[in-house]
Amino acid sequence: MSAASSHLEHLPRSLQLTLGLGAVALALYPVMGLDSTGYYTQMLTQMMILAIFAMSLDLLQGVTGMVSLGHAAFFGLAGYALAFLTPDSGPISLWWSLPLAAAGAGLAALIIGFFVVRTHGIYFIMVTMAFAQMIFYLFFDNRSLGGSDGIYVYFKPTTALGPLTGGEELFNLESRITFFYFTLAVLLIVYAFLRRLLFSPFGRTLAGIRVNEHRMRAMGYGTMWYKLTAFTLAGTLAGVAGYLWAAQTGFVNPELMGFHLSAHAIMMVILGGMGNFAGAIVGAFAFEYLLHLFKDLTKHWQLLMGGFIVLIVVFAPKGLLGLGQNLHDRLFGASSPPPDGNDADSQGATPSEKRHG
Repeated sequence: MSAASSHLEHLPRSLQLTLGLGAVALALYPVMGLDSTGYYTQMLTQMMILAIFAMSLDLLQGVTGMVSLGHAAFFGLAGYALAFLTPDSGPISLWWSLPLAAAGAGLAALIIGFFVVRTHGIYFIMVTMAFAQMIFYLFFDNRSLGGSDGIYVYFKPTTALGPLTGGEELFNLESRITFFYFTLAVLLIVYAFLRRLLFSPFGRTLAGIRVNEHRMRAMGYGTMWYKLTAFTLAGTLAGVAGYLWAAQTGFVNPELMGFHLSAHAIMMVILGGMGNFAGAIVGAFAFEYLLHLFKDLTKHWQLLMGGFIVLIVVFAPKGLLGLGQNLHDRLFGASSPPPDGNDADSQGATPSEKRHG
């Protein structure tokens, strides 16, 4: 399978419209009066947080071609940062704690990435998992860091700006609906940033590294530093998601850094479609919905989920968005490639890959 056949950066207009309508429906849900208990609003908020996490991994896996089994370490580190920074006496400011937690996760990604980006393929996968397991057991076995029981976050961050707002909050994150819309805003900002990054010279270089790193190096690109930058940025964005998760749930434990959450993120990216950050969002929502559905059906839900992922990988390598594109092509004819030359693999692909992609 060529690189082009498993990645999907451009979507037909009809599919873009469908996703846009889905985003509008998501934004309107909390104010439609359909959720009197607030349960589904909280569940949708968690899905959006995981979508941010999945997009951060897609920057590595879908764009750069680096499959990490330790990405959850940065998610969990930012959550623990919020837990340690929040005092028992009251809430902490959102405006400096969120950047600090994300920067801490990014710093950890920079240090770990300095070692792991020197490896390739299966070695990269194993080394990232090894580093994540070390961090996992550092917190799991250390009672001063919460141990296996984890740590509670008793207050959601405050949005007050001190004298600028007279001590009053700009918005109250204790409200489920307010937290929902704040998370939605962060999701849209991260998506817009990553889409802009994808078609920047930096993003095109990452795509070239995914297709043929040796050629990019021969052309004079310092591929290791590009990969390290992508690894650090992905860790920082994972930290944003981890911070929001800790703020919403009010609890962190070592499981947030474990192998299982990293594997879940990989399945979200594959399920939605690699190389398109909208695919990571769709994959996160679909994966979490199926997870709840299968758990309600049977205690052997892992068997159903595993079988579904296998079917997607075998019959729809471009994920759910790829299925949508195939349906569009059958109904309206194949969409033409973008005229600006920003094709997913236009940089670095061999003529053979271009013919068969």
